[in-house]
Amino acid sequence: MSSNKKYWKSVEELDGNSSIVEALRNNEFVEEIPTDEFLGNESALSSSSTTRRDFLKYVGFSTAAASLAACEGPVHLSIPYVLQPEQIIPGVADYYATSVFDGFDFANLLVKTREGRPIKIDNNTIAGAKFAANARVHASILSLYDNMRLKEPKLDAKKASWSAVDSKIKSSIVDAKAKGGQVVFLTNTLASPSTEKLIADFIAKNPNAKHVIYDAVSSSEALDAFEAVYGERALVDYDFSKASLILSVGADFLGDWQGGGYDSGYAKGRIPSGAVGKKIISKHVQLESNMTLSGAAADKRIAMSTANQKQALVHIYNIITGSSVAASLDAAFKADVTKAAQQLKAAGSKGVLVSGIQDKNAQLLVLAINQVLASEAFNTSGTRQIRKGSNEKVAQLVKDMNAGSVHTLIMSGVNPVYTLADSKSFAEGLKKVKTSVALSLKEDETASLTTIAAPVPHYLEAWGDLALTKGTYSLTQPTIRPLFDTKQFQDILLSINGIPGTYYDYLKAFSASIIAGSSWNKVLHDGVFVGAVQVSAAGTADYAGAASALAQSKAAGLELVLYTKTGMGDGQQANNPWLQEFPDPLTRVSWDNYVTVSNADAKKWGMTNEIVANGGLNGSYANLSVNGVKLEKVPVIVQPGQAVGTVGMALGYGRKAALKEEMQVGINAYAVYGGFNNVQSVTIEKANGEHEFACVQGQKTLMGRGDIIKETTLEIFNTKDAEVWNEKPVVSLDHKEVPTTSVDLWGSFDRSTGHHFNLSIDLNACTGCGACVIACHAENNVPVVGKDEVRRSRDMHWLRIDRYYSSESTFEGDNERKENIAGLSSSLSTFNEMEKAGDNPQVSFQPVMCQHCNHAPCETVCPVAATSHGRQGQNQMAYNRCVGTRYCANNCPYKVRRFNWFLYNKNSEFDYHMNDDLGRMVLNPDVNVRSRGVMEKCSMCIQMTQATILKAKNEGRAIKDGEFQTACSNACSTGAMIFGDVNDKEAAVTKLAEDDRSYHLLEHVGTKPNVVYHVKVRNT
Repeated sequence: MSSNKKYWKSVEELDGNSSIVEALRNNEFVEEIPTDEFLGNESALSSSSTTRRDFLKYVGFSTAAASLAACEGPVHLSIPYVLQPEQIIPGVADYYATSVFDGFDFANLLVKTREGRPIKIDNNTIAGAKFAANARVHASILSLYDNMRLKEPKLDAKKASWSAVDSKIKSSIVDAKAKGGQVVFLTNTLASPSTEKLIADFIAKNPNAKHVIYDAVSSSEALDAFEAVYGERALVDYDFSKASLILSVGADFLGDWQGGGYDSGYAKGRIPSGAVGKKIISKHVQLESNMTLSGAAADKRIAMSTANQKQALVHIYNIITGSSVAASLDAAFKADVTKAAQQLKAAGSKGVLVSGIQDKNAQLLVLAINQVLASEAFNTSGTRQIRKGSNEKVAQLVKDMNAGSVHTLIMSGVNPVYTLADSKSFAEGLKKVKTSVALSLKEDETASLTTIAAPVPHYLEAWGDLALTKGTYSLTQPTIRPLFDTKQFQDILLSINGIPGTYYDYLKAFSASIIAGSSWNKVLHDGVFVGAVQVSAAGTADYAGAASALAQSKAAGLELVLYTKTGMGDGQQANNPWLQEFPDPLTRVSWDNYVTVSNADAKKWGMTNEIVANGGLNGSYANLSVNGVKLEKVPVIVQPGQAVGTVGMALGYGRKAALKEEMQVGINAYAVYGGFNNVQSVTIEKANGEHEFACVQGQKTLMGRGDIIKETTLEIFNTKDAEVWNEKPVVSLDHKEVPTTSVDLWGSFDRSTGHHFNLSIDLNACTGCGACVIACHAENNVPVVGKDEVRRSRDMHWLRIDRYYSSESTFEGDNERKENIAGLSSSLSTFNEMEKAGDNPQVSFQPVMCQHCNHAPCETVCPVAATSHGRQGQNQMAYNRCVGTRYCANNCPYKVRRFNWFLYNKNSEFDYHMNDDLGRMVLNPDVNVRSRGVMEKCSMCIQMTQATILKAKNEGRAIKDGEFQTACSNACSTGAMIFGDVNDKEAAVTKLAEDDRSYHLLEHVGTKPNVVYHVKVRNT
């Protein structure tokens, strides 16, 4: 039963001995209001001759003036069109289908524009558009309006014309050919058939030219293994919806492993389906060292080092194939790994194994195991084309550059001076290159050292094509005219190839043979074309030899496991404040990277985390040393679930070039990414000092309020009545227990007329990816407040994703153990054992926004009626009425209301995107920008629901189920969030609200929310 489980948000809360944690739990505002800022200091007040009556008159006047000022916003005069474009209707949004691939992230998109400005990213849901936007892709709309972009070409660090740049590149190519020097194109994985054709044509004409593909975060080992077996340099596109058992060995497939995008298929198998009493969900077992999104979602998680993962993979290979390769798996893991392997073998074609171990032999065993299983989820036909890099070729290029054999180097989409571990060698080699060209959005670490720094357009300003998977073809189209003097890489390729015309003309002609049977206009409209897929011919390899070689791998002592964070990825968008302020789903820390250590190792090394009086989290520093490279004063996070003997650290931070000062945070972990291996042998020691984190894990907590997360096991779910695993809260009425929903403090009104909106959130499908958080930012003009304000519990996110840890024990079990303690020695050992629940906890994510209560406690306490209830179920805010008493926040049990302590718009103290005209171009004109001194919170995207109603009314038709959306439900690719009208009895949200798994958050309070949660079911 869910009510018996112990949940905790942080290690400090689990310890239960912190008075600060308890105080934060009970206080909405953790710091005293700084009255001295506006009343002066004590000495000034004591020496004042002002009478009490005059003082009160002054305060009364100033308060009234402040309230009046809060009701008056600045007047902005609009400039009308001289000649209005026929396609643009003011006030009506236009949508353009496009696709994005930046070498790391990719998605099929719909781009919302208003009056010619792209303002929001949505998912393209047309058939064939299979990749949804993650948090970083949603945030990329803000990167379009980055004021730090490179705005014009530079030649020898001086402003230059494009004609001068073109002439310089062409003359350098001619000179290279004459002198026998190499011309090298160094690019990220392009996945663009037309661009690859242009490069191939150039190389055909110039034998001294070559193309080197460089992925900052390498998948080279997996590519090498697949190429050896299938003859194609690509990655398997797994379909987890077809798997009943998923066994992952170090692969965070719900994160960035192989580019991500697997969460939708995964979630389909995780929502209980089938006949009553016989419902099924897939089972997921995860072996990993760092705590990841995949590990958090797993039914069974085994925390182990990468060295043990390699031995475990050999052990699994033996069981699946019947081999007998000697593996030295730690005895502590053998029973669990054996059980998982046997379950995988029993699942047969419904089972699948994946691995993120960066070792060719390990990846060969993955292919062998899935071949033996004949796994249906193992898709070798529509392979992923989004990683093509070769570690060997990149290393050879650096050698060639330093040897002086590279004459002309043209780089696009890469920043090796930042991302290469041995960036010094690359920078030295760059000095020996006659002509170096960096085509880049920004004058980054690499572009600042090249002969030519050439600005390229953002993908929302550019044409392009993509083949993200074999058999699909997507078009990228501009949604706005280029903001700066930029030129596409493809236009430069056309120029040096001597091909006349524009890239648009070339692309249109080139695509004709690929989209045969369709038309340019249709593919441009749909955004994606699905053609025939040729099945890759299955080959074989020396799997037994690979197993033997892997079994002989040795542990390297303490392991540093590098990874990419959900928010920052590979670091391309480090200047994006939405992503910097996005709390990591697991650590709940923003504006930082850090080293994660296990609780056991932290105690051994004397490293701690502590929540301080203002709600902020402080932590120790550590010095790391990897192969002679030292990282000093790295902040430490004690991470439950981190495998003992391993530490984790995120890539993508520590950038300096072309970033605002506020965004220059963290430490560059690429410096220790030696040999493109994400696992390194490390030594670590505690450093002096204490780091201040911007961490929200101890803020706005609902702990101690009753059932928040409800969960059960699949067995109980199928064999017991819903009253057992989804117990309904009761209250006392006339000395009898009655359901909470049967007792009201307020009179109800008829909600059956018109629309009544509900939002359903399935805890089984939520992976904590955070796409909804960024989409909410974009849609509702949510401000960024910065690290210091986040630390003070003043973040403005309208939607947060609470992360809870839970032990596998119950409250009853804990109580029994404590009651049976006999003597001091017994108590010490017992309590020590009970603390170990935090070493490898189960994890649950719960998105929380305004619950739009039908009996909202905020509405009853507002003295100016600024917050009230609408006929359609939304709790509404009239900002012009709000005077900032904050009574509503104090009376909200969900802690979802946000107070504007400052003016975040046009304020130099908050220099993010709302402080310059370019950044403000992203603002949604349908949602006002709030001023200082008012409360704001989730509106259930009332502007979106009203637009849907008006559209259907204008078209004279009924609204179809699925048309109503909020920003968060629209962004959710797993189906965890479903929004709709519960007065439509056939709507999906109506059926979900009536499901046995449905419950309301803090239902016993009697608020009657319009947000419905679903009990989490684990397949143990």
